[in-house]
Amino acid sequence: MKKSIILSVVFVATAALTANAQTTVEGSKFGDNWSMELKAGAITPLTHSAFLKNARPAVGVEFSKQLTPVFGLGIQGMGYINTTYSKTAFDGSDVSLLGKVNLMNLFGTYKGTPRVFEIEALGGIGWLHGYTNGAGDYNSWSSRLGLNFNFNLGESKAWTLGIKPALVYDMEGDFNQHKSRFNANNASLELTAGLAYHFRGSNGSHHFTLAKLYDQAEINELNGTINNLRRQVNEKNNLLGEEAKRLNMLQQEFSNYQANAEKAKPVVVVKKTTEIPEILVSFKQGQSAVDASQQPNVERVADYMRSHQNVKVTIKGYASPEGKIELNEKLAQTRADAVKNLLIKKYKISADRIVSEGQGIGNMFSESSWNRVSICTLEEAK
Repeated sequence: MKKSIILSVVFVATAALTANAQTTVEGSKFGDNWSMELKAGAITPLTHSAFLKNARPAVGVEFSKQLTPVFGLGIQGMGYINTTYSKTAFDGSDVSLLGKVNLMNLFGTYKGTPRVFEIEALGGIGWLHGYTNGAGDYNSWSSRLGLNFNFNLGESKAWTLGIKPALVYDMEGDFNQHKSRFNANNASLELTAGLAYHFRGSNGSHHFTLAKLYDQAEINELNGTINNLRRQVNEKNNLLGEEAKRLNMLQQEFSNYQANAEKAKPVVVVKKTTEIPEILVSFKQGQSAVDASQQPNVERVADYMRSHQNVKVTIKGYASPEGKIELNEKLAQTRADAVKNLLIKKYKISADRIVSEGQGIGNMFSESSWNRVSICTLEEAK
């Protein structure tokens, strides 16, 4: 019967560990998931005494490292305060190495954040020391079995308040008499409450967090996307290589052309003229606003008029033949007015020096789209 119970426990624990192993967590570096706990309570012999009458205050500190959401290790030091007349404030101490198992995570899996309430099973082994008034301090080794009832506090679960009952055994007590180290006569019941702070880890949290897991289909899809992108990059690199070769050839041809041109460079004769050229301002189809690319042409008109105060300008607006005639006539006038308004508002040219006229559909140029213009003619005032 005993063997069957042990096998059942092993089977259940193995199944729980397998379920937990399928969850990947973040925040498992060496510096992650450390905590410090201060605890206080009382300890009393388990047998042959009243609990309260023989209880002594107990205080201690513990440093813990959570290895996984299920398993943790810790080291704690406990001091037991002397309640009888003595020269020593403490009549005993126990320094223990602890192992802890989170039963909630073991059997219920870890959800990515600590539960509000959790139960831990605890076991430990340590050095038990008894203080006396003179020579002859008592040394032994101890074991500890207990449960931690933990309440995780706060939004980030950085604090834990725990109620911690435990049995502490003096493993050398009266072993020769009872032939058992785990004998009730060698045990004390320790009941403490502790407040622990969990330090922030590398994942930015005070505890383990769950990592996103991908199934094989997602991994295959991502690998396919990566391979496709690599193939596209290679194709682009090949095209760039070909274009680079072509550019080198064109540069070489241009260099040869320049060299030949320098040998037979013609003499250019520049003839001065006093005639004022007409300036064109082009428009996009169906629009009358002066485009940014055309504003330099308007600025040339303004510069000339500022330099020559006796000059006036006549602006004639045109439209291309697409669309209705009535609309094109209005559009032609609007285009002439747009250039006029720009000269007045932006370049501060007096309105009485400007005439704007809509000419309807233009036929000055054989290319239809070139007739979407305003033509600025500068004239000396008579």
